[in-house]
Amino acid sequence: MSTDRPAADPTGIQPDLQQVGLNHPKVRQLRSVERNSAPNPHRLFVAEGLWAAKLLLRHQVHIDSFFWCPEAVLSTEAPKLAVELARRAERAYQIGPKVIEKLSERDRPDGLLIMARLPQWRPEDLNLGPDALVAVADGMNIPGNLGTLIRTIDACGADALVLTNRRTRLTHPMVFRASQGMLLTVPIVDFDDDRHAVAWLQAERFDVFLAGTEDAVGYRAVPYQGRRTAIVVGSERKGLSPAWESGSFRHIAIPMLGVADSLNVSIAASVLLYEARARKAGW
Repeated sequence: MSTDRPAADPTGIQPDLQQVGLNHPKVRQLRSVERNSAPNPHRLFVAEGLWAAKLLLRHQVHIDSFFWCPEAVLSTEAPKLAVELARRAERAYQIGPKVIEKLSERDRPDGLLIMARLPQWRPEDLNLGPDALVAVADGMNIPGNLGTLIRTIDACGADALVLTNRRTRLTHPMVFRASQGMLLTVPIVDFDDDRHAVAWLQAERFDVFLAGTEDAVGYRAVPYQGRRTAIVVGSERKGLSPAWESGSFRHIAIPMLGVADSLNVSIAASVLLYEARARKAGW
């Protein structure tokens, strides 16, 4: 944690921290992470408020920087959390009300702004059983859709998310918010080359099902139980990349009974993942 501590906290609970403004390097870095406007090699993301602070502490997420605004406190819990966050952070600073107003994307951040580091997973880190369920997102480019998919993976008890041809950063603020923080707990493996993802799934003996419409069978007409299953969804605009189409995988489809010809990609993935989970669990 930063050792510069010239400013006192009027709550009397938080240790004295260095007072910083909008031009401080760490504040500028936080703004660039929020805006997704600069390279982010350390996979930093921004979290705000009580709910996010508790989640980060519960899951022992690495905290790069903590920014504390005692004048913005709205609850009795915030100062106590601030003490723990300042202790856990590499660096901790105090900011004023005008600074937090500029930085916060929420109406009520409760004086707590945190810049933390996402966990990183490799394929060999995954603990996959003989009946594993994995979602694959190819070419996903909308942060809210990606966050919603991550939340669904947690909800249906899937084992991991595999990303290929990713078009949005995992550190985008909307991914964290839409995932309800499950971005921190769901194992996510990001392949630079989609062909490597295909080869990995084949080597791990997954049955791979591609969500699509051409030469597709109904999603309820294929077997899921007693085997490793990967459900692959593609970009709503461009579909799946050629690497997936060249893998001789089966296509499955969700019937469209109205006028629309497709579902939102995250909703479609939810339907397919829950069907696979239900069949595996014998619901």
